[in-house]
Amino acid sequence: MTTTTTLKRAVLVAPTRPRPANRSSLLRLYLVRGVLAVLWAAAFAKGHDPLDALAIALLATYPLIDAVSSLIDYASMPRDAERRITAFNAVLSTLAAIGMGVAGTLGVAQALALFGAWAVIAGAAQLVLGLRRRGRELGRQWPMLIAGGLSFLVGTSYVARALGEQPSLAVLSVYATGGGVFFIIQAGLLAWRASQQRRAPH
Repeated sequence: MTTTTTLKRAVLVAPTRPRPANRSSLLRLYLVRGVLAVLWAAAFAKGHDPLDALAIALLATYPLIDAVSSLIDYASMPRDAERRITAFNAVLSTLAAIGMGVAGTLGVAQALALFGAWAVIAGAAQLVLGLRRRGRELGRQWPMLIAGGLSFLVGTSYVARALGEQPSLAVLSVYATGGGVFFIIQAGLLAWRASQQRRAPH
């Protein structure tokens, strides 16, 4: 048996490895997602008090941004496991957007508690997705891992604050700003990684 025949057979029997998510599409998505989060934070910082129709609309808009981003991410990914996570997050964030519209009419405490609960679950999903995407193509995903972990922890604190005295929605602007910055940093790291790999000798 010749070496060429052996190599051909190895290629045929070797298991097909799933392709990673497209880096260029993720770069654009993360950048736009981050900028929108920062812009939302600026608008909500000025429009959250009183909790009127505008503030309620803004409350519903933030998880809706996440839902649309998850759908775009879902459409660009070939990996089944990652697609399930992003599909779950898209459904979760859509329900959260609807829920925020209702909770906002009930009061600050209810809105803060629901936002916190959503942040906990969405943060856990982002953490899992970041762990799955670690590798040569997409890097170590530290900004996404940190953002997901912080979302989980901060969301828990929001639920606790909602049960306390004088809950405030002002903290949500800080949450959105932090999340947006991490998305922008991750986009920058993806761009840097792509530049480094283009310069590397082949």
